[in-house]
Amino acid sequence: MKIRADIAALIRQGHTNASIAHRVHCDASTVARARAALRLPAADQLGRLYAEAAPTGRGLKSTGPLPLSPAQQAANRAALLAALRDAA
Repeated sequence: MKIRADIAALIRQGHTNASIAHRVHCDASTVARARAALRLPAADQLGRLYAEAAPTGRGLKSTGPLPLSPAQQAANRAALLAALRDAA
């Protein structure tokens, strides 16, 4: 089965079949077949919440701040260190 690159990338990022189908304008069964061909499990609840809610800032109401990705944590740390060096 030939798998579209955009579907494969979204699957690997942890999006649900319905979310991917909505984003790339295809049927959820197409995404499910691609997920099965890649032998990747269905998106879990935590992965879906992070993948769909955190980047956009929208989604389910949370009780605290949304988790940051490792890349965002590194960027924040670098910006803080640069600000501290400039202040000194």
